Amino acid sequence: MNQYQLIVFDWDGTLMDSTGHIVFCMKQAIEKLELAPLSDEQISHIIGLGLNEAVQTLYPGSSAALVQALANQYREIWLNHPYESPLFANAKELLSQLAEQNYFLAVATGKSRRGLDKVLTSTGLADIFHATRCADESRSKPNPEMLHDIFDRLGVYAKDTLMIGDTEFDLQMAHNAGADSLGISHGAHSTEKLLACQPKALVADLFEAEHWLHSVSC
Repeated sequence: MNQYQLIVFDWDGTLMDSTGHIVFCMKQAIEKLELAPLSDEQISHIIGLGLNEAVQTLYPGSSAALVQALANQYREIWLNHPYESPLFANAKELLSQLAEQNYFLAVATGKSRRGLDKVLTSTGLADIFHATRCADESRSKPNPEMLHDIFDRLGVYAKDTLMIGDTEFDLQMAHNAGADSLGISHGAHSTEKLLACQPKALVADLFEAEHWLHSVSC
């Protein structure tokens, strides 16, 4: 018997190995606008936030015009850059197994709807998820609105939900929504940041996530 009815995945850094590509695109956008350069670590820390919230975190006190300009520049570079980030090993296999076990599956991501639809199509995963929610459709993580929308859409309670993510924003969102969380450390944030959010467990990759889910469903 499954402990959870619904498993919600973050996308970037959790299912897709896209952290490096996001950092590259943001650096290109920053350079084009001739802004003060930032380190890879500074940029990777904002992965998981909505794009406007990410820009505001990177450049505190920026005007609305600058926030919009950098967000637009990043979006243009990301959408038009030919590089396709790979899924992490075991992503498709794990999702297929969970679908066969009658879990509801969902995505809650800091990506835009256009960006998520692009990668869902390119990976062939569009039909496996029962619900998806993006940062331009609700408040950004760690606000719980994305999860609340998914709960309402699928008729599932927070207590029956597990959020899997690689950033503190994912785990904080789960906490704020009243759901359990599972941290995964192959993405953007350090194990220290993830453990500070007190997830049910911390796993290294999607193989360990599969084993942990099996252990709690026996």
